[in-house]
Amino acid sequence: MNQFHNLINDCLIDTKHVESAAILVAKTATVTAASARFQTRLKSPLTGPPTLSSGIWSPIQQVLPSQAQMFVDAFKNTTLTRERGFHFQDKAYACVRADRNSIYCKYATRGLIMVKTALYIIVATYNDSMYPSVCVEAVEKLAVYLKEKGK
Repeated sequence: MNQFHNLINDCLIDTKHVESAAILVAKTATVTAASARFQTRLKSPLTGPPTLSSGIWSPIQQVLPSQAQMFVDAFKNTTLTRERGFHFQDKAYACVRADRNSIYCKYATRGLIMVKTALYIIVATYNDSMYPSVCVEAVEKLAVYLKEKGK
């Protein structure tokens, strides 16, 4: 487990208000680290190991290469992102906030938070049993930490 996996788990997942998270390299749109629920390859009972939650199959959120590029592109034109929203996991998220550092999106009771640092984009999701404000605060604090480290 690398340093970024530890940061995702310690700073985001352990808050219990971040469902899944990933850290991407902003320049290349490659995934540096992802939480267990935020996989980078498509997995299904036929093609890979599914997750078992409470005795039932539960979906794994994925960041495919094209999706990773969409996260990067969302910060290149925040006005367009704000107007059109963001498509993730086959759902159209409405954009609540979009500026050069942060993008917050919502779909029903779920949310998607993206924060950019000099080198990375932190992506996190929350669900209906979590407080969006705590998720936002955790992601923004991790971004501040990375910015202070020059990352």
